[in-house]
Amino acid sequence: MTTPEDFQVLDLIEQQLLKRWPETKLEPSMDRIAALCDALGSPQLSYPTIHIAGTNGKTTTARMIDSLFRELGYRTGRFTSPHLESFLERISINGLPIPPEGMIATYNDIALYLDLIDSRQPHPISFFEAMTALAFVAFAEFPVDIGIIEAGMGGEWDATNVVASQVSVITPIGLDHMEYLGNTIEEIAQTKAGIIKPESHVILAAQPVSVAKVLTTRVVEKAAIPYREGVEFSVARRDIAVGGQMLTLNGIHGEYTDIYLPLYGAHQAINASVALAAVEAFAGVKLDDELVRRAFAAVDSPGRLEVLHRDPTVIVDAAHNPHGAAALAHTLKNEFDFESIFGIVAILGDKDVDGLLRNLEPVIDRLVVTQNYSERAMPVDLLYEKAIAIFGVDRVYKESELQSAITYAMEQCTLINQVSEGISAVVVTGSVVTAGQTRTIVRKIAGYESEFDTE
Repeated sequence: MTTPEDFQVLDLIEQQLLKRWPETKLEPSMDRIAALCDALGSPQLSYPTIHIAGTNGKTTTARMIDSLFRELGYRTGRFTSPHLESFLERISINGLPIPPEGMIATYNDIALYLDLIDSRQPHPISFFEAMTALAFVAFAEFPVDIGIIEAGMGGEWDATNVVASQVSVITPIGLDHMEYLGNTIEEIAQTKAGIIKPESHVILAAQPVSVAKVLTTRVVEKAAIPYREGVEFSVARRDIAVGGQMLTLNGIHGEYTDIYLPLYGAHQAINASVALAAVEAFAGVKLDDELVRRAFAAVDSPGRLEVLHRDPTVIVDAAHNPHGAAALAHTLKNEFDFESIFGIVAILGDKDVDGLLRNLEPVIDRLVVTQNYSERAMPVDLLYEKAIAIFGVDRVYKESELQSAITYAMEQCTLINQVSEGISAVVVTGSVVTAGQTRTIVRKIAGYESEFDTE
């Protein structure tokens, strides 16, 4: 049972981890994580793994794969990033975040090894590398039957790429993190293709032709077995349903009908088909239909087109690049019936802000620009100037902080809904950081606290 003292220790651990290089500062190399894992006894090799890379959809796909394996009776370990509200979310065991006492025990197991490798490398272990090692050790100690590992950035030199994955998954690839991954989508694809292992199974979401060529070349080089969306597996049918959608999926080994997925958006249906193909490839057989239905019905994806509040409706989405914003806009237009939408955008300064705003403009009636609490946040005055250039001055408002922006938009929507027959909604987006902070803010407005609160 977790004690108040455990939370205090957990805070100290998080502060120690945050003193390391942040995820946004990289020295592309696997030397440090390889040396650390060797010192720890290669825990990542003690269980089979499914490794997921791509630009968008990785975390949701990982959660779907996790749910399918748990229905199959596997003990699962899932590593994803970044987190929304608590760093414990990154390491999930059997569908739940690692408990504080579990994180404390795992950190104590590896702390001396972190110091050892720091002393032997030109650059110390980074925050992400330390979290990756913590996940590997936690999964070995639990122990898990399967590790579901999401790559952080890229793939070839990503810290997670020390796994020997039986199945590699490549979700849709777009332009993001170009300062590290390359200036073209083909260069980015080359980096992400680095997770493909010799003679492994490779699940490929649909990609632009130039990207597909890069990935296929890597598959051939590694004598891997490819399964392609639209060829070996696909979404056969998708119908909008209350709270989500009904799907028919063509899997690698057969068809699955009457699947209820409690998530919105055509992109989530694609994620479901990719996840199913990954588990089928691992199992080598068609899965039980009812098991698949139960697994998808139980899926959630916090911060991804998540309805946080009713009256007024508040939706949060972690879209942080043009590809994600386009999926969000398409879903708002085609699967919701709002009379008007108040958009709130807070974004990090190193993102393609103009591309994100242009994709949102057709579906946002009024836009509130603001700033999240990250040190990397784009200053609100600069974001305001960029938004005016795309939306026009009459449609853009400015609030200095995310909380005041949410409060303002919710109040305005409430007033509009009181005098209108239609329904207006608030949609908050722009960053995973924004999504996590929005969940906390709206939860407090609604009068209940986070499951991760420690006070």
